[in-house]
Amino acid sequence: MSVLPQTSESVALRFPTGFVWGAATASFQIEGSTTVDGRAESIWDVFCRRPGAVFNGDTGDPAADHYRRYVEDVELMSSLGLGAYRFSIAWPRLSDLGFYDRLVDELLDKGIAPWATLYHWDLPQSLEDKGGWTNRDTAYRFAEYAATAVGRLGDRVSGWLTLNEPWCAAFLGYGNGVHAPGVQDSRAAVAAAHHLNLAHGLAMSEIRAHAPDAPAGITLNLFPVHPATASEADADAARRVDGLQNRIFLDPVLRGEYPADLLADLAPFGLPELIEDGDLEVINAPIDLLGINYYRAYLVSAGDPVDGPTEWPGSSDVRFLQSGHPKTEMDWEVQPDGLTELLVSLTREYPGVPLYVTENGAAYPDTFTEDGEIRDTDRIAFLDGHLRASHTAIEQGADLRGYFCWTLLDNLEWAEGYAKRFGLVHVDFESQKRTLKESARWYSNVITHNGLPTTEG
Repeated sequence: MSVLPQTSESVALRFPTGFVWGAATASFQIEGSTTVDGRAESIWDVFCRRPGAVFNGDTGDPAADHYRRYVEDVELMSSLGLGAYRFSIAWPRLSDLGFYDRLVDELLDKGIAPWATLYHWDLPQSLEDKGGWTNRDTAYRFAEYAATAVGRLGDRVSGWLTLNEPWCAAFLGYGNGVHAPGVQDSRAAVAAAHHLNLAHGLAMSEIRAHAPDAPAGITLNLFPVHPATASEADADAARRVDGLQNRIFLDPVLRGEYPADLLADLAPFGLPELIEDGDLEVINAPIDLLGINYYRAYLVSAGDPVDGPTEWPGSSDVRFLQSGHPKTEMDWEVQPDGLTELLVSLTREYPGVPLYVTENGAAYPDTFTEDGEIRDTDRIAFLDGHLRASHTAIEQGADLRGYFCWTLLDNLEWAEGYAKRFGLVHVDFESQKRTLKESARWYSNVITHNGLPTTEG
């Protein structure tokens, strides 16, 4: 199936005027050049060297070699018509932020709004050696880093995000250990979650001080959670997962409190004792936007507890069930209706905060055709479905202002190494050749017309 260019007459679903169309990436996943220009070692550099931690022993070099090829990559963004590009700043590059100066200037020269994320998981190893996110002091070191980065780039960056998916950093990094730094300790994971929340609030103060006119917020990976049955046990399983995944960040950031049920659930893991006087006021700093990374929903039931490391402290008895939807190559079910549900519920339950989908995309096993094309119709169908779901949410009152596709370039997909491809642009990691996939041209059509065609694909 080929992508047919839209015409103004074929556009059935138009998005609001000024809707932001972008793509997102993360520093460690694409930059490479991990030892040049004074870059320090990150927890992911160390984790990649751990035998068996990352598929095939893959590392952050060369990744997509974006550090050296950013001009070519920005030209690709321009050719697609991107209005915004969400990138992350590598904290380990703090001694020399020149690369981000050059990147931001290149983006602005092409008319692309730079959106910067301060933390996308690449904690300096020197801080991990002192306890990492389990150490309260790391939140204050993050604030210092934020002051330096925003002080350097704040006059040109269009939007700031403090943290990307703190749930993953806390519960995958310190709970079940499948992400860096690879710690397996539920108490450590809970401590990391609170200190990440504190880091967000402290960083917001620095953003306000150094870039007072730039909109700023946080990006969370959020999941609608549904019980498998109407039983009390399944309902409680859903409540607990919703607390551990969603409300542990949403409520302190947007309401200035941890939910009472979550505090009770996590009391055995020390959460109440971690909260010092003034913490919640800091965490509850006003934000201008909430970024949402959405990939799927959860269907859960109660079961028997299992032993071993877990990303769900106190809830190892919860079972995550399949609901029969098609799956991506990550074995994630494709559930666009969940995005509508999530966006509408966020606007209803946490009113007054503009929403942006800051990640949404899918990994599929891309292959070249004989004529050198990648006709990734499955990815096009995924994006089409989720954009239609986003439009439906707007019609139902969700205050959605923009959408960033994950991701621009094929990259190092964390513990999955280079085996999973999410990109709109194919990267040959041997030659570093870039090839636009059919999904990239499809997305470009959507951007051009600020809307979706009459029929899918």
